[in-house]
Amino acid sequence: MSDLETRQLRYFVAVAEERHFGRAATRLGMAQPPLSRAIRDLERQLGVQLLVRTTRQVSLTPAGETLLTDARTALDAVAAAEHRARSAGRPQPTLRLALKADYDGGLLPTILDAYQARPVELLLGGRGEQVPALREGRADVAILPEPHDDRGLDLEPLLSGPMLVALSATDPLAARTSLRLSDLAGRELPDGRPAGNGGAEPPRSRSRDLSQIFNLVEVGSCVWFLPEWVARRFPRPHLAFLPVEDLPPTTLVVAWPADSRSAAVAEFVRVAKEISGEGPAEPGVLAGGAPAGDRPG
Repeated sequence: MSDLETRQLRYFVAVAEERHFGRAATRLGMAQPPLSRAIRDLERQLGVQLLVRTTRQVSLTPAGETLLTDARTALDAVAAAEHRARSAGRPQPTLRLALKADYDGGLLPTILDAYQARPVELLLGGRGEQVPALREGRADVAILPEPHDDRGLDLEPLLSGPMLVALSATDPLAARTSLRLSDLAGRELPDGRPAGNGGAEPPRSRSRDLSQIFNLVEVGSCVWFLPEWVARRFPRPHLAFLPVEDLPPTTLVVAWPADSRSAAVAEFVRVAKEISGEGPAEPGVLAGGAPAGDRPG
């Protein structure tokens, strides 16, 4: 694929995702007129209409929907080839591990102690950043909660457990032993989504680190859903962790690209599975022995 063709696909994906030429131009760091010309040139080159343009919005034709799917795959493959080539060309290759800080279920230190195939480079990011890192070739392997979209990935489970809600210890709901999502109607999650629907909507604000989230919950600004194996590691006297009966359980997995043939990745997965098989603390019990449904402290 030539550089021009790659650039055309990037332009098209930006417009297709933003559904607006002005926003797409801002995202790409360019003026709108050349972006519009580039999309028209792409349509002429392919001989099909990709977009339906009105004064208020842009929508995709069936041909545009098809190209969007394939263009994302192609751009991911190009980015992956670039990142993997650079990684392989290092004097001392590393294993690039993507994860969110404090979302390793307490397994990471033991895994790193046992893994000897090559040095491990940690790529710490926010929630949801691990899958793109794998698809784009920026990471070789990841530890993360089971993703909603696992296309092109292989997964192995490490830990499973219920989802809890973190509340301020002074919240009236904290006296309960368990909750349902309907009990949380009117409450917000740290990223601005309503808690009453389980956080099904897209986030409304940037992600925060764990200490920021805990501080917001402690002062009653929001509530937060988190895996039991995260709550177990961070008991705090001003928080209560309660099970939510109608939230599905979550699974911590190790994930890697399905087309990977790396012996170093295979060895990491083997070690991670072996370590997780030893089992962390007893499920349903927070650090310090407090039952998951009780108020810590």
